[in-house]
Amino acid sequence: MTSTTAPVSPIATVGTDAAPSWLSERLADGSHPDARRAFEAARATFIDGRRIDMTALAASLGVDRTSLFRWVGNRDALLGEVLWSLAIPTIVQAEHACDALTGGERMSAVLTHFVDDLNTADYFRSFLRREPARALRLLTTKESPIQRRYVATVEWLVRRDLGDAPLGGAISPGELAYLLVRLSESFTYADLISGDAPSAERARVAFRLLLRVDG
Repeated sequence: MTSTTAPVSPIATVGTDAAPSWLSERLADGSHPDARRAFEAARATFIDGRRIDMTALAASLGVDRTSLFRWVGNRDALLGEVLWSLAIPTIVQAEHACDALTGGERMSAVLTHFVDDLNTADYFRSFLRREPARALRLLTTKESPIQRRYVATVEWLVRRDLGDAPLGGAISPGELAYLLVRLSESFTYADLISGDAPSAERARVAFRLLLRVDG
């Protein structure tokens, strides 16, 4: 998971367009500078590998907790937007790294690259170790928009690389995207789900099998 700014790509907006939140809309429209300021401070805290604490964040901004909650909502809402803001440049970077490929090869490579980035980002792994139950709830369930955004993003990749009738029409783009996301989650959060080590290589094999990529 990268904290750097990646080149603009259509893939960067697909997820938020599909599953906007109250906070994402406040951050996008530019009319809530206090919300933006709080969000940026929280994002910097997260990248530093530290826990986002609402009391400490409010104090650092010179306001009380009531004002902070009015600006950004509760802690889960803020954490969700911070996590997604870091996922976007990560998946864009993965997409650009696989530009030379096509079809299922490109799809599996993009997703493998993304899983590898998540598995090797120290501050992201620190968050998973520090708050495993909250992390799984925010990242892999409908408790927050993150999974819906990821599914929408992968569906965009499916339609781009495999068309509107992937795998010979055996499955819809949305259904295939959901399966790919669940595979991605399984090999990214394996240590939290089953006690196994996260593995981008095992994810690569699974992606290629599902996408019927030879070799």
